[in-house]
Amino acid sequence: MSVLDDLHARAAAHSSRIVLSEGHDPRIVAAAIQAVASNLASIVLVGPAEAIRAELVAQGGTPSDALKIEDPGTSALTKDVAGAFFELRKHKGVTPEKAATEAQNPLIFAAMLVRLGQADGTVGGAVATTSDTVRAALQVIGKAPDAALVSSLFIMVLPDDHPSGRTAMVFSDCGLVIDPSALELATIAAQSADSYAALLNETPRVAMLSFSTKGSAKHETVNKVSKATDLLRAQRPDLASDGELQFDAAFTPSVGASKAPGSEVAGQANVMIFPNLDAGNIGYKIAQRIGGCAAIGPILQGLARPANDLSRGCTAQDVVNMIAVTALQAENKKI
Repeated sequence: MSVLDDLHARAAAHSSRIVLSEGHDPRIVAAAIQAVASNLASIVLVGPAEAIRAELVAQGGTPSDALKIEDPGTSALTKDVAGAFFELRKHKGVTPEKAATEAQNPLIFAAMLVRLGQADGTVGGAVATTSDTVRAALQVIGKAPDAALVSSLFIMVLPDDHPSGRTAMVFSDCGLVIDPSALELATIAAQSADSYAALLNETPRVAMLSFSTKGSAKHETVNKVSKATDLLRAQRPDLASDGELQFDAAFTPSVGASKAPGSEVAGQANVMIFPNLDAGNIGYKIAQRIGGCAAIGPILQGLARPANDLSRGCTAQDVVNMIAVTALQAENKKI
């Protein structure tokens, strides 16, 4: 069974309801139909009801108990959404009138359904920008009580029969935290290791990446990664982690043995933590576009309840994969 097949099968084992905030988009509708047909999750499509129904009909789908439409302009839930949003944000100067307006925003409406327990998680970003998608999640769902920050990761699915023998890895943070401090980097690493275990059902081995391996170069950015590694080990001695490591030392066993002999992670890492957003974003796109990896994400971690972002260039299959991820995150939150 492939990595994605396993992920989908584990997601389908739970009865999750996922709300999609861009329900009129053809890719979203196609993904919703596929998710329901495969029992991956039940779906709520948010947006203009007539446009969504027309797109459903065009793609051979119909509304059902497992595939519902909620139009913020006409939904019976809108009044509750507006009232809850007002109570949530009145300390920020939001008035009842402003809350009523915000309740018409599909991103806000979808996130509020999650907050109010009407859905287990939400996915957006096929049309909206990352900043708007993440802002709605932070404002409405907020950080988990035990989370120091919200960060992101990508699941990188390697091509079949990759020479390394690997099937999937996690890259983080490639989409959200621009220049993390050493403490923030350690937190991102711990979050990503836990996400790897939850989503891929395997033991994480964390590499704190740099352009230096074990002091081969001297620079303040290298020092940051080295300090982050020490902090991670102190906070999470249960995790296999090491740093600072260059990517080749982290990924390739022969290079790891040469550059970092005795390391329990070098050459075997499956959770790659990049020192900043420049490195992470460039790295995952190189792996995707040149290396042929499938990139699932950005997946958000550290929120009280699941909310995830999509690339505006996503395909319907990308959306299906993210629905599965969100469903698994929701189940993990229940444990």
